[in-house]
Amino acid sequence: MPDRIVLQGMVFYGYHGVFGSEKELGQRYEVDLELALDLSSTGRTDDLEYGINYVDLYQLVREIVEERSYNLMEGLAEAIASEVLSNYPMAEVTVAVRKPQPPAGGLMDFFGVKITRKK
Repeated sequence: MPDRIVLQGMVFYGYHGVFGSEKELGQRYEVDLELALDLSSTGRTDDLEYGINYVDLYQLVREIVEERSYNLMEGLAEAIASEVLSNYPMAEVTVAVRKPQPPAGGLMDFFGVKITRKK
């Protein structure tokens, strides 16, 4: 099993959804990332040159969620996975996107999607 880098519970404000009010008013989104890759060189050298800068990764996800607009959470998750795989050396990425308190006419914690993509 490959090593993992996990960024959990990132919170952003985005303008995604199929309803006009969602795209106009926006809402909070939560994103988790799990990257599968070999971390042995990074661990042995204790040098960021051999690893992934978590802050850069966070900023990439933030830009996608806050500066773009998608109709579906599936589209948002797919865009995040694609950009992460394109910009970082890894075997696979798992992306979870949650929309807390969605406009569903009832009480619930969230709607969400979770996808895994490989190179």
